[in-house]
Amino acid sequence: MVVLTTVGGAGDARILARALVGQKLAACVQSVPIASCYVWDGKLAEDAEILLLVKTRAELYPEVEAAIRQTHVYATPEIVCLPILTGSAAYLDWIYDVTRVAEKS
Repeated sequence: MVVLTTVGGAGDARILARALVGQKLAACVQSVPIASCYVWDGKLAEDAEILLLVKTRAELYPEVEAAIRQTHVYATPEIVCLPILTGSAAYLDWIYDVTRVAEKS
């Protein structure tokens, strides 16, 4: 699966990406500069942000979400996941090989 989250700058992106990969919760985190337009506290806002694309196992989602919430500076961070319906078998195997098995609840 791919988890999407946004942060306010490159420093926050690096901290979060390194935390997720370092804990083996993600195989790869890509950072993409974006322009966001949204409503917050009843007001229209426009900001430059960094979109993080977190490649991980579906079974790790609860731990990925918890790690993002623990590290994130936003009051309500974007944390959404998209399933990977299909892909290169070698790439998907790599994601599986470099991430850890989910902790039991």
